[in-house]
Amino acid sequence: MRRNHRNKNKINLKDKQIKKILELIAFLLIIIIFICLIKILANSTKKSNNVIETSSTTETSQNLILEDNQISNETNSSDANEEEKPINFNLTAIGDTLCHNTQYWDAYNSETKEYDFSYVYEDIKYYTKVADITIGSLETTFAGADRGYSNYPTFNSPDSLATSLKKIGVDVISLAGNHALDYGYSGLCRTIDVLDKADISHLGTYKTAEDQEKILIKYVKGVKIAFINYTYGTNGIPVPSDKKYCVNLIDKDLMLKQINQAKSENVDMIVACMHWGTEYKTSANSEQKELADYLFKNGVDIIIGNHPHVLEPMEKKTITLDDGTVKDVFVVYALGNFTADQRDEITRDSAILNLNITKNLDGKISINKVDYVPIYMYKNSNAKSHKFKILDIKKCIAQYESGDTSYISSSLYSNLKTQLNKITSILGDEIN
Repeated sequence: MRRNHRNKNKINLKDKQIKKILELIAFLLIIIIFICLIKILANSTKKSNNVIETSSTTETSQNLILEDNQISNETNSSDANEEEKPINFNLTAIGDTLCHNTQYWDAYNSETKEYDFSYVYEDIKYYTKVADITIGSLETTFAGADRGYSNYPTFNSPDSLATSLKKIGVDVISLAGNHALDYGYSGLCRTIDVLDKADISHLGTYKTAEDQEKILIKYVKGVKIAFINYTYGTNGIPVPSDKKYCVNLIDKDLMLKQINQAKSENVDMIVACMHWGTEYKTSANSEQKELADYLFKNGVDIIIGNHPHVLEPMEKKTITLDDGTVKDVFVVYALGNFTADQRDEITRDSAILNLNITKNLDGKISINKVDYVPIYMYKNSNAKSHKFKILDIKKCIAQYESGDTSYISSSLYSNLKTQLNKITSILGDEIN
């Protein structure tokens, strides 16, 4: 009897142990299932985020990502609808920034011992700030105060000029110009350093051969834009024989190489900044026109010209490439001086150019509208300081004609009307 009772107890004990083991196994299975569910949810979220992050890639790449991640048809449709929207943006361009001695003397504050150019742009900075991207051309160097500030024929300006340009919204500066080597290779390098510190992108001059190999690319609302820049020469100052890379000279082989490099990086459009033309001539010469056709034929979409110190015409046209591709292209042969203190009135006339551009669903670029703000580099010789100011010509004329004579005098009003007629006769009407 005792043996049976003892055996029965052993059986009960084993049953309890088996039950506990089964409960433990069940508990572990529940934990494992729970962990797996968390991982699945985490992976699903991560995949969704990856689709958003790569939304600027091609439609083919997006479809591959969606298939790999097994996203639902509903999500696929939603993402596709969001992607299938044309992208519209504004590109603004200004002319040459020069800094003559009268300009930096005027900007000097004897109390702070600093140079402040900000007052020069007060009337027009709105236009450069609101653009999605603003580009300009630098016709001076930042070689350093220790080398002495100077103007024509070799320019060296205070570093604060770069800061002032950044504050009014300038994003990109072309440096390949005839004054790039005014203070030699060392001056060229320091100019690059100053612009880097001011957080302004630059192109056309380089410290190293490796730097020249890099194409400047800017993303504007997700549109990938390449910028290239070339100059006709460097005012007779030879480019160092061991540093041929430091300035992009106009050379078809170099231009074609860099255009093809930009294409290989799958850019949406290419902008060429050209330092070319004949000084003080308000029409494009045959070389400019031939080069423009060459650039367009090989893939450039927009050309912004500078150097002549006066305005030259602009033109939008539709061209057919050798492969049958039809595309919009635009050129302004010269935008004149953005800032300078030259004697001839025509060198004080310029324009802030604005291009409204769309990247279409098929990837093609459309240039929808081209307009401009006529501007005038005013100098008040009677003022003790702050003599210089870029005027919005139409705004000044409208204020005066509304009865507000506090801003400009009758003689300046008359002159601005004359300059407005000159500007419109060169650039023509807005392009729609």
